[in-house]
Amino acid sequence: MKKLDQSSYREVKNWMHRNARPLELALWQYYFEEGSREKIAEELSYYQNEDGGFGNCLEADSWNPESTPYGVLIAVGILRENGVFDPKSPMVQGIFRYLESGVYSSGQGWFFCIPSNDLYPHAPWWSYSEEANALQGMGITAALSGTILHYADRNSKLYQTAFGYAKQILNQVDNTEDFGEMGVGGIFSLVGDIEQSGLASEFDCTIAKQKLPELVNKSIERDVSKWSGYCPRPSEFIPSPYAPAYKGNEEIVDKELDYLIETRNPGGVWDITWTWFDLTEKYSKEFALSENWWKASKAIEKMRFLKNFGRIS
Repeated sequence: MKKLDQSSYREVKNWMHRNARPLELALWQYYFEEGSREKIAEELSYYQNEDGGFGNCLEADSWNPESTPYGVLIAVGILRENGVFDPKSPMVQGIFRYLESGVYSSGQGWFFCIPSNDLYPHAPWWSYSEEANALQGMGITAALSGTILHYADRNSKLYQTAFGYAKQILNQVDNTEDFGEMGVGGIFSLVGDIEQSGLASEFDCTIAKQKLPELVNKSIERDVSKWSGYCPRPSEFIPSPYAPAYKGNEEIVDKELDYLIETRNPGGVWDITWTWFDLTEKYSKEFALSENWWKASKAIEKMRFLKNFGRIS
């Protein structure tokens, strides 16, 4: 079994301390250097706007300072992943206030991209598009709705909105072919939140639970030769041996673990697998910064994946 040796680990650590933003460095230190959760929340707070939402390049491919539902989703993920999601905290109360305002939402859910993205440097997929909102909005809405159902005041307007969105999404699962890039993960989160918050009797998750394993398996790119490009690798759905989708996918997970050890840049971390394509030249300076920020974020994901499977010496 291949393992990342201590010399390689130190190279990654040094790169992180030299290049990562304070937020990603706080995350790195929490996972690998006994850092604090409080520091993560502090660094995240600098990306929150007065309206309670998040922008300001928290999503490193979009330099829009305005709050967006996707920015909120990133913040929620960081807070929940690290055990600092406190529904009574000013930060989370701000998040709920922003989502309850109804800005950048419709009867179908919250938007993926917003019009003001076009005014700032960004990757092409963040250009405003009603088609993108229709496709990608499901995943964002599912994940946000699950968090709201799990943690928000059940007498609030926001809770009722999320309740309706969740019902709508679960009813669409059986007849949906394309779930977008985040749809499968979002629905997976939604079902988990429904069950963990004691709401299983309120929603029919039967079809979703039956279909999710198939959707995950279909989403994973199993051709290793394509992993140098942008595609969903096993770790996107199976971050640890405890992930429900690990059973039956042990072999492909092992291949990715080996692949990561083999493809790390000597003296540093891994390359990202995308550019800003036709906008890269226009925003070359901004993309250079974004690329480094993403390298740090992805290095944390990859190192956690290796650690979770015992692949760091």
